[in-house]
Parts: sequence; structure tokens; C-alpha cells
Amino acid sequence: MIPLIVGEGLTVDVPAKRVLDGVTLGLGEGDRVGVVGRNGDGKSTLLGALAKRRSLDAGRVTWRRDLRVGFLDQADTLPAGATVGAVVAGERADHEWAGDARIRDIVAGLLGGIDWDAPVGSLSGGQRRRTALAALLAGEWDVLILDEPTNHLDVEGVAWLAEHLDGWAARDRALAVVTHDRWFLDAVCRTTWEVHDAVVDSFEGGYAAYVLQRVERDRQAAAAEERRRNLLRKELAWLRRGAPARTSKPKFRLDAAAELIGAEPPPRDAVELTKLATARLGKDVVDLLDASVSYDGHRVLDRIEWRIGPGERAGILGRNGAGKSTLLGLVTGDVSPTEGRVKRGKTVRIATLSQSLHELDAVADERVADVIARQRATYAAGGKELTPAQLLERLGFRAGQLATPVRDLSGGQKRRLQLLLVLLDEPNVLILDEPTNDLDTDMLAAVEDLLDTWPGTLLVVSHDRYLLERVTDHQYAVLDGRLRHLPGGIDEYLRLAREPQVAAPAPITPANRSAGLSGAERRARQKEVSSIERRLDKLAAEVERLHAGMAEHDQSDYTGLQQLAERVAGIEAEAASLEDRWLELSELLSDS
Repeated sequence: MIPLIVGEGLTVDVPAKRVLDGVTLGLGEGDRVGVVGRNGDGKSTLLGALAKRRSLDAGRVTWRRDLRVGFLDQADTLPAGATVGAVVAGERADHEWAGDARIRDIVAGLLGGIDWDAPVGSLSGGQRRRTALAALLAGEWDVLILDEPTNHLDVEGVAWLAEHLDGWAARDRALAVVTHDRWFLDAVCRTTWEVHDAVVDSFEGGYAAYVLQRVERDRQAAAAEERRRNLLRKELAWLRRGAPARTSKPKFRLDAAAELIGAEPPPRDAVELTKLATARLGKDVVDLLDASVSYDGHRVLDRIEWRIGPGERAGILGRNGAGKSTLLGLVTGDVSPTEGRVKRGKTVRIATLSQSLHELDAVADERVADVIARQRATYAAGGKELTPAQLLERLGFRAGQLATPVRDLSGGQKRRLQLLLVLLDEPNVLILDEPTNDLDTDMLAAVEDLLDTWPGTLLVVSHDRYLLERVTDHQYAVLDGRLRHLPGGIDEYLRLAREPQVAAPAPITPANRSAGLSGAERRARQKEVSSIERRLDKLAAEVERLHAGMAEHDQSDYTGLQQLAERVAGIEAEAASLEDRWLELSELLSDS
């Protein structure tokens, strides 16, 4: 293997924390590395250092001469005044880039529904991210370093990117990627780096192989730890047995005891979730019986027949605008069918975990412990009755964090609190809408463990293929207004999505813009636009407040600053999703 990038003794300090401590590693021709680790443990710092975008406190990074390195940062660096076409294709005329099969594939794979001539400044956050990724992939590189490239991509987009990179990396190039998408890691990567405790451990294979090796490593470490503890107990017992008159101990024995104590690793979050007791369901849950939904003559859902049984676990797939939200609205009762009917069991209690965290707004100023204290339910786990606070700790919250105000939690912590509060309300039908936002791979595994043992009916909408395949038994797709069961799972959905009748939207040009809303449809869309604008104003004010708080915050408190930054990132992610929808609606309104 010919080395391309070598990092030697990489050390990076931030206030109150060392992120990397003397790390030595490298990328060579043919390497395809996935980088995993807990949020805040240094994954992005490591990639930035290898890309020479991050200064070091010690060590050095060496590139092969004339090396071409492409870097996708999480920061938005696109020029606001440039058009999408100029960012992706540069100065090339349309017929030139259109004649390049590679560029055409990138445009079709990432820029569906985005106006080629739109200024970058007019795009939503998600569209800007996809444009930045397309622009990077259109370049010529020897090494690609990608920080969260799957953000804002749906299942089809993630599958396309995996296939594209698989072909790109086959020609003795090198790839390093940080992502929380575990299916993507398995599909693309041949090596996994785990960043933790300021070091980097290397594992052969993708995510599944990494998990297997990590389990074995932890098993061996546990055995070694038990041996150390036994030795430590013997050392301390020997020290205590010394005569009271003895004024000193043999120094080597004291040194040995100190070494044993020092070798004790810091405790890592033990995220162990057990089965939660919930109310029992009868045999009837929710039946959609020949149900259709139309808006002023436009049929969104067409003759849906779906009998949801007790304990059913279903994943729902479909493109934006396909009707997934309308389908879930039929299940919850928020949407009424225009034809057919919906039948619900008498004991059914439905709860929805939404993408946004607005459910926590009402308790933003309260401490986590106070919020949990109002919950009266207890659950049997391992023969013990566990309080909600104990369950929260099992979701990764340390005792000290229970005193934290909800507003000061990170995005991932808020997501876990939101999920637990929903579950403590004891629903027996749970609907999850993109539940994996803001969670690292360890926490994703913990949430999946919880969902895997939850005894109620579970409906999941997610772009995270790994999650869908892990916690659901069946998958369905909303295609052309119909609900289609997918016996072949997500692979079958991807095959169907490539068929012409459900082909992805092309980049928007003046020649292919849609038109023709009825008066009632226009009013409904305008009402939704107004609602989105109000929510965006509220989010913008919250971001401004957080930025002001960061400016006034003690700059040596890295943990506090990190939490504030994660909260900003979570709000911006919600805003980006709303902006996508706002732009879709505005496009419809302007063309009708």
C-alpha cells in the first residue's frame, strides 16, 4: 500500500479537554475508512487534521507530493451569490457537463428538484448541503475526506452515494468518512477507526465487523480489568496489614498500587435499556379500509388497505411529498379519509415522536430531574422496579446531568429525553418520525435496543436504513398514492424507485416547472407557508439567543460551549427541513 497521508503524534487540545493525544495513523491507496465515536470525542477534529484544515498542538501531517485532497466540512462554505450550476460545473457550458456521464450521474443523484440556475443564497440548508456534496464529487481527487456526507439524504440518496463512492474508490484512491449511517459504513468502508478517550483504535471491516471486534475487545478488557481489580485489592490489603509503627512502606509496592489505580479506565456511559411495561393492546389496533385522501380533486392516497395488528413493527418509505405524513395522519386521526374509513381499537393510545423537539419547549427552563419527577410510572426490569430517573440514566444520562436545565442539553440528549417522555406516557402504538437525528452510533444502538424490546405497535419513518432493518419486521412504501408491501425490504424499494413511474424529480429548469393549483389548494398551501414562516421566526430567535449565550459563556468551559453548539446544530437542522418544505410550497404557489 502506497501511503498518501500520514499523521504522526497528532495532539489537539481544547479548553479543559485533550481531544487527540499522540495519535499516529495514515491513509494509503485503496483505503476506505469509516470513523465512528461518541459526539464530541474528536471525529471531525481528526478529519480536519488529516485534511490540514485543523491546527495541531503537537505532531504533523504529511501528504504525498502533488496530492489532491477533497474535503467536505460540516460548515457551509458555498458562495451565496453563485448559482447551483456554477458551483457544480464551474465555467463549463451546459453541453459540456451534460456530455460527461459522471457529472450527469452526480446531478441526477443529488440535485433532483433543485433549480440549476438558482442562487446558492436562496437554497435551504438541506439543498445547500447536497449542492456542496455534488460540487465536491464533481472534482478530481486522490483522497476524499467527508464529514457527515449523508446528512439531508433520503434512503435513495444514501444508496446512490454508497454506489458512487464504491466505484470512485476502486481506482486506488483513498476515502475517510464520518457518518452516523451504519448501513453506509458497511456498504462503503473496509476499515473502521473508533475515536475515544483521545486515542484512535483501528478495526478491520465496516460497521458490522467493527461491532463484533469491539465486543471481543471489551470482553477481553473486562477480564483484564477484573484481574487488575483483584491485584489491586491484594495490594491495598497488604498495605493495610503493615504494622502501625511502620512509618514507610516499600516504595515499589506503593508505586505498583498507584500504577494499578492509574490503569483503571474512566467509566464510559453504560447504556443498557430493558423492556418497558406498556398497556396491552386488544386484537384490534388501526385498520385503514379502502381509505383515500384527496385535496380539491388531487388524490394523495388511493384506496389504502392496511390492517395494523398488535405488536406490528413496520417501516414506511417514500420520497418527500409521496404521502407518508398523510398516511400517518390517517393512523393518528389527524387526517380524515375523503373515501373509505379508518377503524381504531378501543384501547389504542397513539404517541408520535416528531422530528422537531418543540415538545420540550414547555419545560425548557426546568431541570431534567424536575421533569422526570412528575412522571409517576415505574417499570419492571430484571426483577426490579425502576423509576423514570433510573431509566433516564440507562439512556446515558449521568447523575450530574439530571440537574441540567432542559434548554442546556445537547441535541442528542434532548432527543433521548423526548423519546423517554413519550414512552413514559405509556402509549401502545408508537410512531417515530426520523428518530435518529442528533444521535451517535452508540446511542443509536441503545435506542434500537429499547425499541427492539418494546412490546407495542411500532411505525417508523426514517432515512436510516440500518435502523429500519433492525427494529421493524416489515417495510412498506408509498408509491404513486398506493401503499405497497415490500417483501424484499429496502432493496425492493430502491429497485421500484428506479422505475419510470416513480423516478426521482429532475433538476428544475424553466422548461419543466409545474403549474396549476386550484383555489382551495392554493389557500391550503398558503396557510402551511404561514405556519412554517412563524416557526422559522421562532427558531431564528432561538439561534440568536444561543449565539449570544455562547459569546457570554465562559470560553474555558468547553463542555458547556459544546452543548450550546449542539443545540444550535439541532435547531438549524429543523430549520433546514422546514426551509425545504417552504421552498417546495413557494415554487408551487409561484407557478400556479
